[in-house]
Amino acid sequence: MTTRIITGLGLLITLIFALYMGGWVFAILWIAAVCLAMWELFRALATAGHRPIAWPTWAALIISIPCFLLLKTSEAITILLAILYISMMLVSILVMFRYDPKLEDFLMSVLPIFAVALPGMCLLALLRVEPWALQRMLLALAFFVPVAGDAAAYFVGVKYGHVKLNEAISPKKTVEGAVGGLLGSMLFAIIVYLAASSFGSNLPPFWHFPLLGLIGGVVSQAGDLFASMVKRHCNIKDYGHIFPGHGGMMDRLDSVLFMSVLVYLYRLFAV
Repeated sequence: MTTRIITGLGLLITLIFALYMGGWVFAILWIAAVCLAMWELFRALATAGHRPIAWPTWAALIISIPCFLLLKTSEAITILLAILYISMMLVSILVMFRYDPKLEDFLMSVLPIFAVALPGMCLLALLRVEPWALQRMLLALAFFVPVAGDAAAYFVGVKYGHVKLNEAISPKKTVEGAVGGLLGSMLFAIIVYLAASSFGSNLPPFWHFPLLGLIGGVVSQAGDLFASMVKRHCNIKDYGHIFPGHGGMMDRLDSVLFMSVLVYLYRLFAV
């Protein structure tokens, strides 16, 4: 437990530093984290006996990075759709012409695109948001709503948890913990609003935030469960061991990646 707490504090300090610095410092750290998470996912799938073809996904990710950092949203999305189509076509052709083509190899090859690369670019695109207060608010929502929900779910689950949420995927998670996680996510979304309002007045209405916290809590827990399902399929406990007591980068980013898509869509259609 002590190791887990110390590692968690180190990760939190690093995250706060990255958010404070913003710009290229945040971008470089986030890109490195996404690349490590995607490598861990490909490795886990290969460990399970699958034969994913990784290089089209890596190529798609590398091409997408400058698009989301430098281009307008509409241009970046257009290029992204083209990149997704081309990479999926490449994977399908490469799989079909193997000596033993299997549909599951195609699915496992494109899974990291949608589970890691695309969500990672959604968060990266938030660096272009103006004004500064709105940008930091959206980034804080993407990171801290999942973190707060995960912490609340853990402590509520330990103290009050009895009814299993989905024992086949994650035996330790409980319904009580999940509800506590949703409340924690909602509470922290409200805290983000209160903090952001002290830096700027041009913010979305207050009622958006408890709603974002609720939906974000559901999305974050879905991301956590999805990552657990993949680990169970691959027969591994963690995606890696880079963070003592916490596992790998993918173990830390699973819920954040899912939340990033929600925050990006919120930015596109509601703000």
